[in-house]
Amino acid sequence: MIDQFRKYTPLNIVLLSLIGLLLCLGVFTHLPENLMPVFFEPAISNFTGKLSPQNISPETNVVITLALTIAQALMINRVVNQFNLVGRPSFLAALMYVTLASLVLPFLVLSPILICNFLAIWMLSKLLNIYRRTEIKSLMFDLGMIVALGSLVYFPFIMMLLLLWCSLMIFRAFNWREWLAAPIGFVSVYFLLSVVYLWFDRMDEFYEIWLPFAYPLPTSIHMETYDYLVLFPVVVILILFFFTLRQNLLKSVVHIRKSFQLLFCMAVLSVASFYLNADLAINHFLLCVPPIAIYMTYYFNYATLRWLYEGAFALLLATIIYFQFF
Repeated sequence: MIDQFRKYTPLNIVLLSLIGLLLCLGVFTHLPENLMPVFFEPAISNFTGKLSPQNISPETNVVITLALTIAQALMINRVVNQFNLVGRPSFLAALMYVTLASLVLPFLVLSPILICNFLAIWMLSKLLNIYRRTEIKSLMFDLGMIVALGSLVYFPFIMMLLLLWCSLMIFRAFNWREWLAAPIGFVSVYFLLSVVYLWFDRMDEFYEIWLPFAYPLPTSIHMETYDYLVLFPVVVILILFFFTLRQNLLKSVVHIRKSFQLLFCMAVLSVASFYLNADLAINHFLLCVPPIAIYMTYYFNYATLRWLYEGAFALLLATIIYFQFF
């Protein structure tokens, strides 16, 4: 399986779709009768309602999620290949993304987090590009607006504003104008939103948007036992990735080393933003999938012991499928 996806061939798009379908079959046995996705946070739904389509069946919900996940997988695969993050073009990043996005059942239904991952991958592409540009103030302004738009879909995405500053620390020498451009872009979106609320005389509801910052830090998260067990193969692969990265990192060009630092910041901020999640739902961790998928891609691209890397991935697939059905 891994050897096949190491090849950069269009056939892998078909195989990717089949694997994605296989990994979501188990969810059909656990679907609730009334599955109503909510696409926006209160910042928008105060005016539009919750926008939960009444004519989307639970089965259609899963199929749409699969299609969006495959589209995101191809997007992140393009980013990885474009910036040569793992050494050679392949479809491994797409395979890792689809696999991780099927890790637990809550990942397999429509959610605001799934929509935000489109923005996260788009942001990642732009952030990896700032190392090569001489003037980035307009780019940082655009990224600030992207973060603001993402927070209107799923409020904890607001933590990605810190990722913009992290990228500046990693890739650039200090320039106060670049640091200021990102929050100006962010504030511009919310300023326009506040004008709309003021126009309709609903400023009290606008202030309520910021209530998640007053939430206490969560001390626990409700997870089923299988949710912990299914993470075991992922942890094993990440440990293998760490040893592989340690062996090869100093041989890599500066941009690649800095890029992996950026991915680490992205993963940490995605986890840290959990406390802004009002429902403390496990599907929040879908935000962590893009950076972790790239980490796993790096290991599988450089791994040399076939029995080990093929066995690790087979264990991951088997664990996901087993706990979905049983």
